[in-house]
Amino acid sequence: MSTLTSISRRSFLVMPLALAACYQRKQVIEIVGATMGTTYKVVAVDHDNKLDESAVKIAINGALDQVNKSMSNWDDSSEISRLNANGTGIAADMSQELTQVMQAAVDVNTASEGRFDTTIGPLIELWGFGATGAQAMPSEDQIELARAKSGHANTMRLGAGQLEKTRADAQIYLAGIGKGYGADHVGRALKGLGVSDYMVEIGGDLYASGRNPDGLPWQIGIEAPNTTDRGILGVVGVSGMGLASSGDYRNYFEQDGQRFSHLIDPATGRPVAHKTASATVLADNAMLADAWSTAMLILGREKGLEVAAKHGIAVHFIERDPNVAQLQFKSYSSDAFTALTA
Repeated sequence: MSTLTSISRRSFLVMPLALAACYQRKQVIEIVGATMGTTYKVVAVDHDNKLDESAVKIAINGALDQVNKSMSNWDDSSEISRLNANGTGIAADMSQELTQVMQAAVDVNTASEGRFDTTIGPLIELWGFGATGAQAMPSEDQIELARAKSGHANTMRLGAGQLEKTRADAQIYLAGIGKGYGADHVGRALKGLGVSDYMVEIGGDLYASGRNPDGLPWQIGIEAPNTTDRGILGVVGVSGMGLASSGDYRNYFEQDGQRFSHLIDPATGRPVAHKTASATVLADNAMLADAWSTAMLILGREKGLEVAAKHGIAVHFIERDPNVAQLQFKSYSSDAFTALTA
């Protein structure tokens, strides 16, 4: 299977908590596997014991194959790879699936003041967080050259079911939104089998429907943003929503005593430098949660809460506290997040 591997190697900061052992195993189907350069987990509650596990696996694999054939940057024959190979002046038709993802990407890009951007591959590569992995501080000229090759407004034009590149060297990478869309798409496949209570998680991005086997909303742990301790700072009950988190603390390099995160701010062409360590977003679907969690972390807590208030985004920030001797964190939530988790 082709993969939609993330060029920014996002951290996986949310985790479905272990289910209680008070239900019969035959009532629950759990399937795990690999896709999109990461792992996935699907838990489906079979109330009537009528589901065929092999049929569930076939539906999951079919949904994931469809997403990869459309959105994998690592498959030269995929729809997005063929589009990236185009020159300028070609208004390429897109599938319904790719149209939905690209429209969402542009919408989040606009609402987040450009912080979520599917075209910043040149900046990610320049800072050494892409395929080359040569991590070092670039020069000002190099940064500006890479910025000129990036940015939705600079590089592409989205129409009704069509996308046109306005720079021949522009490249669109969907890793920051594709895993979330994949979780949603698998969920639709499960609904097609008559499953109403399920959780689909791909690389930490998830969609949860209905109730878990204990009859509760799906219990999702938010990880402490610590490089050495994978503890849980909080638990969120999720039902009929997508959830995703982004963090800055598992992928970075240090040079001359300065720490450089893999999260590149498109507005500056440089890694983010604020104190915000992670951002967790609840949204109507995993696709939007995926994109907004990246945008919110790049914005940082202070600006992010302003944007969240303006657009009704449910976001929870975890920020480092620099005023204490030992590493500690402070949490901040938008009004929408507080209302959804009350």
